[in-house]
Amino acid sequence: MKIAVLVSGSGTLLEAMIEAELPIALVVSDRPCRGLVLADENGIPALLHERTDFGPGFDRDAYASELSEELLAHEIDVVAMAGFGTILGTSIFDALRGRIVNTHPSLLPSFPGWHAVRDALDFGVRVTGCTIHVATPKVDHGPILAQEAVIVREDDDEASLHERIKTVERRLYVETLRNIHARGHVLDPMLEELS
Repeated sequence: MKIAVLVSGSGTLLEAMIEAELPIALVVSDRPCRGLVLADENGIPALLHERTDFGPGFDRDAYASELSEELLAHEIDVVAMAGFGTILGTSIFDALRGRIVNTHPSLLPSFPGWHAVRDALDFGVRVTGCTIHVATPKVDHGPILAQEAVIVREDDDEASLHERIKTVERRLYVETLRNIHARGHVLDPMLEELS
């Protein structure tokens, strides 16, 4: 099974996946970042599918369609989004239905969106956590594959809580991808059961 990892930043999730010796066949980024450097240092093919338009005219479907063509050309079985900063258009979810996995720093369906940790603190929850889920066109909404709780401490701020969530997230994401790899098939059969 070939895994592609989509990155945009520091690459800490990618680093955990590399250390776990997951079968990563490709790393793709939407901007120059440390994730691409990690790929190069570990002999993993990497692709910069750069996003240059951040305005309202950005064509998400065209960008996603080009990206899905690259992934299919590399015969990728599973796509692991690991801090990828671009919300993708529907074309990639059609091309790779049920084969794209994402992680989110809350116990979905609670606190979807970019500011999940801040939102959890503002709401005053005592417990939050992280979720690994099948990615769909609706952001932070796909079928849940794994979740783990993280207790909110009295002295937590956004940075301290987010760091503890990331620690759990790195382990849980690797475990989930290992389980997918052990099954020996992509997520299509699961998607029908979980939808």
